[in-house]
Amino acid sequence: MGEEYTIRRMRWDEVDIALDWAAAEGWNPGLNDADCFYSADPQGFFLGLLDDEPVGCISAVAYGSSFGFLGLYMVRQEFRCRGFGIRLWRRGMERLEGRNVGLDGVVLQQENYKKSGFCLSHRSVRYQGTASGDPTLGPGIVPLSEVPFDDLVRYDRLHFPDDRESFLEKWASQPESVAFGFVGDGRLSGYGLLRRCRLGFKIGPLFARDETIAESLFSALSSGAEEGEPVFLDVPEPNRAALRLVEGHNMERVFETARMYTKGDPGLPNSEIFGVTTFELG
Repeated sequence: MGEEYTIRRMRWDEVDIALDWAAAEGWNPGLNDADCFYSADPQGFFLGLLDDEPVGCISAVAYGSSFGFLGLYMVRQEFRCRGFGIRLWRRGMERLEGRNVGLDGVVLQQENYKKSGFCLSHRSVRYQGTASGDPTLGPGIVPLSEVPFDDLVRYDRLHFPDDRESFLEKWASQPESVAFGFVGDGRLSGYGLLRRCRLGFKIGPLFARDETIAESLFSALSSGAEEGEPVFLDVPEPNRAALRLVEGHNMERVFETARMYTKGDPGLPNSEIFGVTTFELG
């Protein structure tokens, strides 16, 4: 009898399988990503199985009515070049049919993604620095838990292509994280979150009205990491102010991705996006 390859939706307790594979690839997921990711779209995670053994995965997360994001696209090394990956890819694209679909793919795969209808928007670059451990809370910085959740959802929607309220509810309150908002003139003008990862900490997202607010938020968030630990920030390359921020903190470029879309750039205010939320879910 031949081997049987099947694809089915992941259960909640299987998302960690994908994150373990991602960690092995050097993607450094957060310690609490599984619960947050699954909350974004429980129907959007798929597992490829060969005779009931997990060999590959993909996430195809639907946001609101118009946007979707592909991520966690992996096949275990020993099972590659056997057609398992393309079948997962097709399943993910089928799930998001009709939407503008985004992804953050490795640059070497850009040409393959173009063949599937994706167009390059920009590069996003991961920078790594070191936490100083110095607590720095400037004027206007407040714990994100003090910001009305409806205000957070409205502000986030200005910087993301569609609604992700379910995800934000989990993301903003996850364990082993620090989150701050910037409130000026009675309104939210920026926010960010730092979470513990397999290695060090990542900041994401980091949204801010201007460079000064972004700097205040970055300093506050960085103070939540343990002194000497690595801190990472994923910066959209078109944001020149964000590049000045990471250079000013002596952060080093360690990795980059290609942000691509099927129906064109959604027109987000890149000048206010200092750090993307995650490469896996957008």
